[in-house]
Amino acid sequence: MVRKALIAVFVCSIALSAMGQTVVAPGDLKKVVPEAYFFRGMSATTQLRNSAAIHYPDDFYVVTGLVDTSGYSSDVKAKYNGFFITEKTVKFGNSTLQPGQYGMGYTPEGKFHILDVAGNELLVADIVTDEKLARPQPLKIVMDGSTAKLYLGKKYVSFMAQ
Repeated sequence: MVRKALIAVFVCSIALSAMGQTVVAPGDLKKVVPEAYFFRGMSATTQLRNSAAIHYPDDFYVVTGLVDTSGYSSDVKAKYNGFFITEKTVKFGNSTLQPGQYGMGYTPEGKFHILDVAGNELLVADIVTDEKLARPQPLKIVMDGSTAKLYLGKKYVSFMAQ
C-alpha cells in the first residue's frame, strides 16, 4: 500500500513538473538571451527579435535564437544559423542532448543539426513542415504539453526536457 502511494506521488510530481514550463515572454528575453554567441572562433551578434526561451519550474532554461552569420564561411553557414543553450537534458526523438551551449541550424534536406562550439556535429533530427501555419516567424517556440516545438519558419523540430 505504501509502495503504491509512493509511486502515485512520483508519477504526479513528474506530470506537474512537465506541465509547469512556460515560454518566456518577449519582453523578458533580454534577461536570458546573450548579446553575442561564440562559435567556430568568432563571436556573432544574436538576434533578440528571433530568439525564444522556455522557463522550467525547477528554474532552468532552454534558450535559442538566430545569429548574424555574415562573417562565417559558406560551409559553416550551411548548417549553422543560431544557438541552442540548455540547462536541462533534452531529447530530440531518440537523441539525447546534455546541458550546454551549442550551435544549431537546419539544412534544405529537412534535417536539424546541433553542433559543438568547434562545429562538430553532435545530433541530427528530422524537421517537420507545418503547412497549416498561417504566419511563420523566423524562430519561435510553441509548447504542446511537455513537448516543445522549435519553429524555424514553417519547419519545426520537437524536443522534450528530461
